[in-house]
Amino acid sequence: MKISELGAAAGVDVDTIRYYEKKGLLSAPAREDNGYRSYGRAHLERLAFVRHCRALDISLADVQRLLSFVDGAPDEGGDIEALIEAQLRRVRLRLKSLRALEKQLAGLREHCDADHASHECGILHELVTSAQAEAKGT
Repeated sequence: MKISELGAAAGVDVDTIRYYEKKGLLSAPAREDNGYRSYGRAHLERLAFVRHCRALDISLADVQRLLSFVDGAPDEGGDIEALIEAQLRRVRLRLKSLRALEKQLAGLREHCDADHASHECGILHELVTSAQAEAKGT
């Protein structure tokens, strides 16, 4: 299949496929007589694996490590489990940060009254005040 067909089948842009090839996540495809890349089922499966890992927000470096295990590297020290555990910690930290962001946005919303002029908007006032405080701190 051509690169555009591979991209459509996997749900990724052609540029992403080329980038993954450049980074070594996908092997270089065979070339047809006309110079077009010719991808096979193995490319699609590997690209689907990479895409799934990226959907889990696993870094490309960690995806590369996981692919080495897929390719047969031994997991003697529990590297796979450690990698996933580290990713779980990152996700939990991000969730904590998102909850704080949600709380801050909800607090901002409380400063809003739909019947006001923009110069009287409590949200804008809070955002400006917070930005000024941050600017003074730097």
